[in-house]
Amino acid sequence: MEKLVEISLLCEYYGKLLTERQYQCINDYYNNDLSLSEIAQNYHITRQAVRDNIKKGEKKLFEYEEKLGFMKRTRTVDEKIADILSELMKIEENSSDKKVAKILEHVKSELNCLV
Repeated sequence: MEKLVEISLLCEYYGKLLTERQYQCINDYYNNDLSLSEIAQNYHITRQAVRDNIKKGEKKLFEYEEKLGFMKRTRTVDEKIADILSELMKIEENSSDKKVAKILEHVKSELNCLV
């Protein structure tokens, strides 16, 4: 996974566990596409302080994911739901029973709510 996307996702899961400044710097850098200089100017700190906050925050995010694994689990569940939906579509295509079709539609609708 591309680092930019991975950090953004990790920040969604674990961002509130970072210090306020680490969260702000990471969010501005990865999600708001601000440069280190722009962030430094916004918070009246040095460019080096911004970089340090980002690096420390990234390290923490990866540590949280390694220990807790929420993002990995979520991706696994999403993949399994997609596989189940695909199999339900195959059953629906090969079935002419209206009761089965109605049940399948309900199950698909419930699964889509989870994704």
